[in-house]
Amino acid sequence: MKKKILISTGGSGGHVIPATIFYEHLKDKFDVFISTDERGSKFINLQKYKIKIINTPKLISNLFLLPLNLFLIGILSIKSIFYLKEKKIDFLISTGGYMSLPLCIAAKILKIKIYLYEPNMILGRANSFFLKFSEKIFCYSKDIKNFNQENIKKIVEINPLLRKEFYYLNKNKNKIINDKINVLIIGGSQGARFFETEIRNAIITLSKKYKLKVFQQTSSSNFKNLKELYSVNNIENELFEFSENLSQFIDINFCITRAGASTLSELTFLKIPYLAIPYPLAKDDHQYHNAIFYKNKNCCWVLKQGDLDKNIIINNLLNIVENKEDYLTKKKNMENFSYQNTWNDINQKLIKTINEN
Repeated sequence: MKKKILISTGGSGGHVIPATIFYEHLKDKFDVFISTDERGSKFINLQKYKIKIINTPKLISNLFLLPLNLFLIGILSIKSIFYLKEKKIDFLISTGGYMSLPLCIAAKILKIKIYLYEPNMILGRANSFFLKFSEKIFCYSKDIKNFNQENIKKIVEINPLLRKEFYYLNKNKNKIINDKINVLIIGGSQGARFFETEIRNAIITLSKKYKLKVFQQTSSSNFKNLKELYSVNNIENELFEFSENLSQFIDINFCITRAGASTLSELTFLKIPYLAIPYPLAKDDHQYHNAIFYKNKNCCWVLKQGDLDKNIIINNLLNIVENKEDYLTKKKNMENFSYQNTWNDINQKLIKTINEN
């Protein structure tokens, strides 16, 4: 009989999508379940996976509600104990975030082995709390900030998690920027307003010199206005609210993006050079540390949102387009970084780690 694994996730696509990748890696060797909250459920195919909805409140969203939230987490932890026992779960994998608190507490009480996942370059608060109770933590590097060195041996370094279809793509065939430039703009699920205003103005300026086609993520409330603005300025465009899969943008020349761990790993694997503008309000400034990780490998350009104005943005975009040597160097460094990233390598490492503990 297969042992059973529960993958705990929720909140944003940055948590949920890796959870589904863990599922695909482990489903043949284990009986796998996923728990998420209502927010996270919109990023997952509810018909494809065995889903349990657990809505965990944010502890510090409102200090006046802290006692009530602590009480609710206690109740959810008790319910999680019954759920884990009912499903006879052997292992829990947490993708981080407050959403996993009740299940991690329940797993600790039931002495179920806990595995953590940290894709960011700074240890998340929930992972930091449960690290001492965990068997191992899957990371993309051993140089994680805020990591307690007493637990450094718990790190299992893996290549960035990617959906299986990425490994079958003909990665970014465009070797240089040609006469028509395809630009992808990804504002992320948080803080996208800046991308809908400041970035679009720089794009309009760039379009006066180069022929552009813009693929841009935007909110439903801004969809019509942005569409009209690009049309008035004769900029070919395709707008979308959310895309869970960057593989459809394989022919992009370069990307302007936030710095979520999943997005950066996908762009790097696809060899799409990108200008990262980290979301400044991300907890512990983790997006900035994610971007610097790739910048230090000369795979991207990084700008801080607080330092920007229209001229700085447009000058950086012109540099990307016109400095072809730097552009090609970025692509080559991306290839060097990703060449060992294979589905089988990650698959074997995950299964081996769980089986040997």
